Amino acid sequence: MSDLPGALQNNPILSTWIRFEDARSLHNQLTRDQVQDPKVIVRTGKVELGQGISTAIAMIAAEELDVDISQIVVQTGRTDLGPNEFITAGSMSIEGSGAAVRAAAAEVRGLLLARAAARFERDVDTLKVSKGVITSTVGNEAISYWELLAGKQLDVAAVGGFAPRPPAAHRLVGRSATRLDLPAKITGRPAFIQDLRPENLYHARIVRPPVLTSRLAHLDRKEIESLPGVHRVVIDGTFIGIVAATETAAISAKRRADLTVIWTEPEQQPDADMTDQARVSLLVENGLPTDDPIPDLLYADVGTRVQTTYTKPFHLHGSIGPSAALAHLADGRLTIHSHTQGPSILAAALAQALALDPKTITVIHSENAGCYGHNGADDAAMDAATLAMHCPGLPIMLKWDRSDEHRWEPFSPAARLDLDATVHDGRVVCWNADIYSYSHSGRPGPMGSWSNFIAAWHRNEPIPRPPARPGRGYHSGIHRNADPYYEFAAKRITKNLLTNQAVRTSSTRSLGAFANVFAIESFMDELAHECGVTPLDFRLRHLSDPRAIAVIQAASDALNAWQPKIAARQPAGKALAFARYKNAKTYVAIGVALTVDEQTFDVCLDHAVIAADAGQIIDRDGLSNQLEGGMVQAASWTLKEAVRFDENGIPGGDWAAYPILTFPEIPTTEIILIDHPEEPCVGAGEASHGPTPAAISNAIFDAIGVRIRDIPFLPEQLRDTAIR
Repeated sequence: MSDLPGALQNNPILSTWIRFEDARSLHNQLTRDQVQDPKVIVRTGKVELGQGISTAIAMIAAEELDVDISQIVVQTGRTDLGPNEFITAGSMSIEGSGAAVRAAAAEVRGLLLARAAARFERDVDTLKVSKGVITSTVGNEAISYWELLAGKQLDVAAVGGFAPRPPAAHRLVGRSATRLDLPAKITGRPAFIQDLRPENLYHARIVRPPVLTSRLAHLDRKEIESLPGVHRVVIDGTFIGIVAATETAAISAKRRADLTVIWTEPEQQPDADMTDQARVSLLVENGLPTDDPIPDLLYADVGTRVQTTYTKPFHLHGSIGPSAALAHLADGRLTIHSHTQGPSILAAALAQALALDPKTITVIHSENAGCYGHNGADDAAMDAATLAMHCPGLPIMLKWDRSDEHRWEPFSPAARLDLDATVHDGRVVCWNADIYSYSHSGRPGPMGSWSNFIAAWHRNEPIPRPPARPGRGYHSGIHRNADPYYEFAAKRITKNLLTNQAVRTSSTRSLGAFANVFAIESFMDELAHECGVTPLDFRLRHLSDPRAIAVIQAASDALNAWQPKIAARQPAGKALAFARYKNAKTYVAIGVALTVDEQTFDVCLDHAVIAADAGQIIDRDGLSNQLEGGMVQAASWTLKEAVRFDENGIPGGDWAAYPILTFPEIPTTEIILIDHPEEPCVGAGEASHGPTPAAISNAIFDAIGVRIRDIPFLPEQLRDTAIR
């Protein structure tokens, strides 16, 4: 049992993961092109966020069970069915759930082969399986998995008695498959939470203050309830919810309420000076925060000392589709459809906040636009659940609007990184890093006397927000990838958690790795030039890991080989950056070729190279998509994005105030995947984020000789820096 993957140890019953059903029993879950008898139901506690997890899980299960992918139906995270795998985060779904499904499927196949062998009175070695049908190679016997089980399931615990097939025998894994989640999205069939249409559906909107610390002073409830189509206005402290018979009525009522409501003045505003804020400081050693005394800065007796500072602003998740949820309280049970990353955690948090028995709550994952971390999904679920409690019997579709999403989703924390290093004889002698940032941990969960739901904070009898506390996990939060993967003689790294909570922050894709790798890889480029060594050689002389060297060399070779089809009329630059995500996961090197307009200082990304090693490759297309999507998102953060506050500390509420990269601005991209079938497969959804801003920064320096250390790299910033 101890040799089983952790998720399978926690959910050991095989039928929790894999079931054999007649397609007719699944008619409401299948599209027309899926209705083929029979079906293998593969359940995972992870959820589909657009990253292609459903397809990868189906490939793994089909491989081990000897069935076609068309015979697989993947059911993702819901609390009433399947395993509890807590949360889909940290790019660990393939590593965790994929390994569990692989082991479970291998054992299911082994057990069914043993049953067939006993029925046929043949040796197991004389049996083979194709499309779920077991046949004998020495006789005419044949029986399918479904016939063998006769409507029953394998309700037995996994013991790990059947090894998964070796990589050399794979027929699906390592190749590409058609994404299971895309056909409905492409053809316009119902695919998202907003497409749910239960009978007697009501619609809802929330009216919220401009910032976190404002409170409700006055709203005329009777006026809003008198508007056409409005069913009820729920006011509890500062929480205001409008329930209406139609979506149009809900939107109109919200607009009227926004015009007439009166809020108190904000109590706090964002503080731009990070080093003077109250903070908790910890020494980071080998990727882990410690309580050891923080030593003074490291110095060297010989060499050149270089000091600099890098910054990152608050960022949004910027999901194109705002958050939504469907809630229904009926017969004493609360059912929530949510695009949460953790259905079971959300259910427990709702139970606490609403004082309900957790057994009476069912959370079903339904897709929405990609969340990229902790956005408004869980809060929308709490909003909908709160209104459902006031309107029992009515299914309520609650949607945030763009302003809700931009102002109330948890922001990606701003960060400041002070770096100080000494180089001698072409090598780093000592390295110092002091990182200042806010909490990356603000997800709702069962927290005793605390809550991380906005609606819980705003009630007349609120459940307060928890105080900021430093995370202590390996390469988590602020200190993710803060410890350089390079081999330096001496390192001193501190994380400084800023405890001011005027701005709500939580986890966003890659967490602290984006800022930390940006600073590390930009600084490595600076140090290389200080030493008169090429950035490529400077990196390689500080590495001994052959897999790290391989991706860096592959990216460098591909970048050098790329030539623009038309000669650049503007200053052009090429550069690369590298990281191993969490210092233990996917290796990624990113190369960027760009031009800088001499007049406007606009940066044009012409071409990008992504070389990656994620261990064993499951779905080549899925891995490529994750890496490229991460690069594009990080490029947008780097060149365009920053939350901007007005004089009252209120952030902008639309895309004009928060621009993102547009489709014409995306560079052509070459992806190089280095497969290691013998190695564990690890996720890559966040691995390309960190190297991207550094590669862009280094390429700008290569083009115009200007160092940009503050994200975003706006044209006016480049112009001012160049003039100085």
